[in-house]
Amino acid sequence: MTSIRPPFRTTDTGRHSRPSGTGRTVVVLVLVALGALIPVLGPSPALHGTGEAEAPGTGGIALLRAVLFAALSVPLGELFANRLARSLPGAPPERPRSWSPYAAAVGLAAALGLASVVATGNLVPGSVADIDVGGLYESRDGKLALLEVNGFLAAWLCATSRRPGLQVWPLAAVIVADALRAHPTTEYSPLLGSGLTLVHLTCASLWVGGLLYVLRTLRRWGATEAGPALLGLYARVAAVLLAALTATGVCSSLRRMPAGTILDQLTDTAYGRVLLAKVFLVAAVAALALWARIRLSRAADPLTACSPARAEVVA
Repeated sequence: MTSIRPPFRTTDTGRHSRPSGTGRTVVVLVLVALGALIPVLGPSPALHGTGEAEAPGTGGIALLRAVLFAALSVPLGELFANRLARSLPGAPPERPRSWSPYAAAVGLAAALGLASVVATGNLVPGSVADIDVGGLYESRDGKLALLEVNGFLAAWLCATSRRPGLQVWPLAAVIVADALRAHPTTEYSPLLGSGLTLVHLTCASLWVGGLLYVLRTLRRWGATEAGPALLGLYARVAAVLLAALTATGVCSSLRRMPAGTILDQLTDTAYGRVLLAKVFLVAAVAALALWARIRLSRAADPLTACSPARAEVVA
């Protein structure tokens, strides 16, 4: 049982106060943005000097997958954070407006875009005539792409119904399909790789989406005692999610890199460079999470932890 802290203290110094931690948050965001340049700008920086060729349509496909991840994070985070809020005694009944229907619609569009790529032999279609819809039923990747499309469609129907909590099942099916897609049967121990990706994607969705909804809830509740309690409860669960996210990410990466060539691949291959950028990004986000946790426990006004927490969402 999580106890709610007593009302926080405020002091009037007679001066106009400015948002605490804003400057430091901006600095951290700039550093995070610099660390994320390689995965954000596309494959060109990562491929420079490696001798590897850029696959056609890589940037567009990466964007669609990022949108698909965001569409998973928003509804799963809402369900997760709502469960945390209900466990707080005396928490206000008000909740932010759900974004789940919009997220499901956006996810459906992204899944359709990825399915069209699969239907043209993993190439970006030049026109509608290039898309072979019937071919999706004849391949493993095609069936998984259709499962993701149907999953988001079912999630949208659930999100707009009287029982929005049911959307967790089609969203889980989308995560399973994406985990299976990431590891073809020709790969060594594909089920192990899919299991790692399943845990990795689930933890990432709950972590990012949960934090977003918690911050929206704090804004909705205003200066109430339940706000810091909700943020503190989320922080404890987020620590476990971050640990699982990091562990599964490291294990998945090491499986793809022979033990004797890890250091060379980190700097000489596109995969290694992107992996290194992700490590820096996760380290920056972890630092933001730790910063928010420290401010939450020490500050006279616990809501000042929202500044680094918002930066964590952006990162």
